[in-house]
Amino acid sequence: MNSWSSLTHLEADRFAVIKRPVIILALLTLLIVGGTLGFRIVNETSWLESLYLAVITLTTLGCRDPATSNATMAFVVIYLGFGLGLFSYSLFSLGQSLLDPQFRQFWKQRRMINKIDSLKDHHIVCGFGRMGRTICEYLDRRNRPFVVIDLDGDVLEAHCTAHNWLYIVGDATDDVHLQNAGISRASSLASVLPSDSDNTYVVLSARMLNNGLQIVARASDEKAIQKIERAGATRVISPFSSGGMKMARFMINPSVESFVEVADKHDSDLELVDIQIKETSSLVGKKLSETKLAEQGVMILAIRRANGEQLLPPPGASILHAGDNLFAFGHANKVAMVISNCEE
Repeated sequence: MNSWSSLTHLEADRFAVIKRPVIILALLTLLIVGGTLGFRIVNETSWLESLYLAVITLTTLGCRDPATSNATMAFVVIYLGFGLGLFSYSLFSLGQSLLDPQFRQFWKQRRMINKIDSLKDHHIVCGFGRMGRTICEYLDRRNRPFVVIDLDGDVLEAHCTAHNWLYIVGDATDDVHLQNAGISRASSLASVLPSDSDNTYVVLSARMLNNGLQIVARASDEKAIQKIERAGATRVISPFSSGGMKMARFMINPSVESFVEVADKHDSDLELVDIQIKETSSLVGKKLSETKLAEQGVMILAIRRANGEQLLPPPGASILHAGDNLFAFGHANKVAMVISNCEE
């Protein structure tokens, strides 16, 4: 969105700050145009000379005496009487406006919106609490583009600016902010707001704005999980239940859980990803054994067909089709190569 209507509500509140220098520039332009017309009429000079006389008179440079007749002298007196004070005050006010922190913040947010407008297949994180920050850190480590939406502008400014993360200050339950975050072009959205009702509303709005969006939401209990799923969430996570299940798995199979966690460590070079094969992929029509992915250091754990059929583990004779999802595990650079082959 490249119009004033695309600005966030916070930017709309700052419109008065932007309107002030615009009005000042309009007044200065009006003064110069009025002076140019005046000199053109009373002095009968060319348009360029009239403009020149208006500027040097208004700025009191005194490079040339514009008075050539009584009418011109009278016009200069009136012109300076009305215009000189307004001109000096306008320049002073314009300088103040350009140095105003809100003015600079407005244009910073405006540049950020322009960057967001260029994103495609990115991720949106609604809420910048502990879970939101964890999600952002994970996406950042994987070099995945994302946009954060949160009401707390100070917190976003402090954390996101330091990491060069894109953000929008505003209420994620408002469709305007979701649209400004590029939800129509996004691939997924995470709603991790503190309130279950807010998460439900975000999921409902997001599903209406992008029916094919992958939506993951946070819920506090089983009742909330059901409501958010009905609202359109692809997956709903309860931190308490998922945390309890994870602890139980550690109790029963500690070694297995430790191995699975390797891919999630900050300094890990391993990736566990879900890759979709596109129609243009060079892998379409090949057997899994013919791709030689295992020899390249990438293990295909499972294949999910477009019709929902799952191959776990997949036989080497399995033929890959467009729309299949490969669940791959391996080193980040090797997995990235597989993703590239699946998209080309």
